[in-house]
Amino acid sequence: MLQKTSHFLKEANYIGGAWVGADSGETIDVVNPANGQRIGGVPKAGGAETRRAIEAAQEAFGSFRKTSAAERARMLRKLHDVIMDNQDALAELLVMEQGKPFAEAKGEVGMSASYVLWYAEEGRRIYGDTVPSPWADRRIMVTKEPVGVIGAITPWNFPSSMLARKLGPAIAAGCTAVAKPASQTPYSGLAWGVLCEEAGIPRGVVNIVTGSASQIGDELCSNPLVRKITFTGSTEIGKLLLKKSADTVKKVSMELGGNAPFVVFDDADLDRAVQGAIAAKYRNSGQTCVCTNRFFVQAGIYDRFVEKMVEETKRLKVGSGLDDGTQQGPLIDADAVEKVEEFIADATSKGGKVVAGGSRHALGGTFFEPTIITEATPQMRFMQEEIFGPVAPIFRFEKEEDGVALANDTVFGLACYFYTSDLGRAFRVMEGLRYGLVGVNEGVITAVEAPFGGVKESGLGREGGHQGIEDYLDTKYVCIGGLGL
Repeated sequence: MLQKTSHFLKEANYIGGAWVGADSGETIDVVNPANGQRIGGVPKAGGAETRRAIEAAQEAFGSFRKTSAAERARMLRKLHDVIMDNQDALAELLVMEQGKPFAEAKGEVGMSASYVLWYAEEGRRIYGDTVPSPWADRRIMVTKEPVGVIGAITPWNFPSSMLARKLGPAIAAGCTAVAKPASQTPYSGLAWGVLCEEAGIPRGVVNIVTGSASQIGDELCSNPLVRKITFTGSTEIGKLLLKKSADTVKKVSMELGGNAPFVVFDDADLDRAVQGAIAAKYRNSGQTCVCTNRFFVQAGIYDRFVEKMVEETKRLKVGSGLDDGTQQGPLIDADAVEKVEEFIADATSKGGKVVAGGSRHALGGTFFEPTIITEATPQMRFMQEEIFGPVAPIFRFEKEEDGVALANDTVFGLACYFYTSDLGRAFRVMEGLRYGLVGVNEGVITAVEAPFGGVKESGLGREGGHQGIEDYLDTKYVCIGGLGL
């Protein structure tokens, strides 16, 4: 391991500006998914440690909320610079615990820095209003204030950028935070403690706790000092957090599961559609909430699309994320591999045909072959369930309205993609799809400048864009009377 990477590999929680272990002394092993080797261990903290982190955040909030927008912007710009100065080291750490290719990890770290820089400026634009008063002797003002302590719970698939999307707007708004990174990838979360120290973020503004998801989550949801919960993860867990947050009526932001359709119409640019399909399906080994779950291809172009898709899929280089040229790393753990195998078995039992991949990779461990299944039907499990792996089921449809109906046939509504060269069709389909994110002739669309989030059971609220700071603010109305005017 590079010395600079070791600098960020912290095996302690970050509470009130101090690096501490769990009260019990217990730890959780962290394993490299590419080789199954233990990287190290992090504290197995619970409710008591989380409570102290919340109290540290609340204490810090008293003074941090009074800092100027310009001062917070300066801190965030410094944080951005520290991230970029250490981009390679942070990317290597991310690869070691998560498995994605180094190029993708480096891109994620760069995206993390971009979110921080975006909110460094967005925090300077938290505008209020002066409202024309209905009373001659009164004046009306509307101001925005930080909500207070926020609880941030992040997933293992993007352990750096998902935290950036939460800490960036929180700090910009004047909030303080308690973050709980995923146990599979805690080091990329704990690294933010080191980054915040080096950027001069005051003690207690950012706190990071690893350990029992249920105990930490319960404390964040039930503690009245926490005024907002922001979560990225499964819809199942999101619903639990919503219920648990109801008793203290917290603000909530939920970026939950997806079931992204990728619709290819007969008039699409076929080569462009295939390139977009590869990017939208196999990035991070299919382990993203916005990666394509279901391909719907119009009958007239179906066979040619499959042929080209198979050709490109077989070219993908599978290997360790630190090896040159790797395009797909391992799945996160053995459970993920078994889930993928279940989806394939279900599909083949119902008439699906495996035309590429379909098996565990010769590399062993949790590596899996990029897979394509043709003749997919709505009766197969992946029509309604998120795959979260490198399996591309391709459905056939006849008419435009059929493609839109199939795409919308899900409780989820996060991301969707479609390809067409017809301008009228582009607008009809764009307006007909019930999703929070729509890619038209593009397979990768996330940008810090744009709002990210879903509809239906894919979540509440938005991250990114100017919209991403709103949920970290309370709106206050002030009526000033007795002016004698």
